[in-house]
Amino acid sequence: MDKAMNRQRVLLQHLRPNSSVSSSNYESDPLSASICAAGDSAAYHRTAAFGDDVVIVAAYRTAICKAKRGGFKDTLPDDLLAPVLKEVIERTNLNPSEVGDIVVGTVMAPGSLRATECRMAAFYAGFPDTVPIRTVNRQCSSGLQAVADVAASIKAGYYDIGIAAGLESLTVDKLGRSRKINPKVDIFAQARDCLLPMGITSENVAQRYGVTREEQDRAAVESHRRAAVATACGKFKDEIVPVSTKIVDPKTGEERTVTISVDDGIRPNTNMNDLAKLKPAFKPDGSTTAGNASQVSDGAGAVLLMKRSLAMQKGLPILGVFRSFAAIGVDPAVMGVGPAAAIPVAVKSAGLELNDIDLFEINEAFASQYVYCCKKLGLDPEKVNVNGGAIALGHPLGATGARCVATLLNEMKRRGRDHRFGVISMCIGSGMGAAAVFERGDSVDELSWNLCFVLSRSVPFVYQTVNELEYTCFTFQTRILTRSGSFILKSTLSSACMLSLVFFIGIWEYLS
Repeated sequence: MDKAMNRQRVLLQHLRPNSSVSSSNYESDPLSASICAAGDSAAYHRTAAFGDDVVIVAAYRTAICKAKRGGFKDTLPDDLLAPVLKEVIERTNLNPSEVGDIVVGTVMAPGSLRATECRMAAFYAGFPDTVPIRTVNRQCSSGLQAVADVAASIKAGYYDIGIAAGLESLTVDKLGRSRKINPKVDIFAQARDCLLPMGITSENVAQRYGVTREEQDRAAVESHRRAAVATACGKFKDEIVPVSTKIVDPKTGEERTVTISVDDGIRPNTNMNDLAKLKPAFKPDGSTTAGNASQVSDGAGAVLLMKRSLAMQKGLPILGVFRSFAAIGVDPAVMGVGPAAAIPVAVKSAGLELNDIDLFEINEAFASQYVYCCKKLGLDPEKVNVNGGAIALGHPLGATGARCVATLLNEMKRRGRDHRFGVISMCIGSGMGAAAVFERGDSVDELSWNLCFVLSRSVPFVYQTVNELEYTCFTFQTRILTRSGSFILKSTLSSACMLSLVFFIGIWEYLS
């Protein structure tokens, strides 16, 4: 083995500039250095495809329906989750036994009960009993937290394939259930503020940061308008899984079977005059109303993640790449400002700046906090919630993060190379914000991608032929992992010459 390594070092030495990065340096790079860079973004000086990138190959959701009176009012939570779990497997032709874990973000249901319901849903969807499942609860960011947890587990090597899901039925698990509160909260102001009704925190944001009623109502009108246009154009068809379920007539008790495939909370005719007539919902002199706050909803979503190298081996198209995640604490009294705190941290962690982000999905828990966050960050309104948000679509707490992933990545796919990076963010009850950065799946430079794909499929004598492939102008750099060791290759060779050289290395090693 030592002789083979020496031969390869001699062969490659003339291609290695004195300033080239050593393999040991590569292996010690921080996680953020594994960002896949392409195109002409100011944030990067290179284009790269990394085999250990965590990628999204499928993301689907149910329609989102109004709790208690919408299309899912008679649908049990496990029957909401099962269709999206089944869809990510069937659309990718993946053997469900290959899934290492299913993580479901969910909020309102008691933990052990919801965990059992999720396990039941996995069986309905055709998963074998060998596939584990668990739930995660970071309130409104639970679905996004599930995606981050699965991505981290794949990156850590715990498993190769995972599903992140989200589920909420606010018909079944109602808001506002009371239980005994520790009297100690009276001593700790911030602990006491954790118990504030969410509507009061919305009023606090509006009052503290000067967000007017008119600004809030205008944001609500725009949310409904954009969602209505997206629905009419068929944009959501790429992400919504039709669900066959039952509806019971509350007057006659008659049961009928229906297929739900359209969000039922969108009001296309919403206008400023009608919204102005609504009374404040939480304070007599407040500005938060039923018309400029998110809807109470039912829904579910699922996201299938794996390493890029595995997706390539399976021939699966890559919808998106998971880049970074951040959760940040803020003052509980104004919990809605969370995205303004979390987004800059997640973007910086991804090695980017705010102006590198092409699209944002920011959960519209309340128009007050949504307007504030957009103004605070100086975001272009044409980049944010381009297909509407939770004011129009609804906010099924645990499922919202998964819904946003499906919506964002499909929109980035439609828009193509001009839209490379996207951010998902939401505020979190008790005073937090969460945000994640994603990259469009096909944003890796085509030449680099094709070379990476050919090498991974075509060289039988190299275990993991290309783990990292970088190209800047006409300079190629790749790490070759052979039976004998790992080597960095950097050259101004064309891709054809590079490919020939890799074949030569493999054949030489095979013959020796």
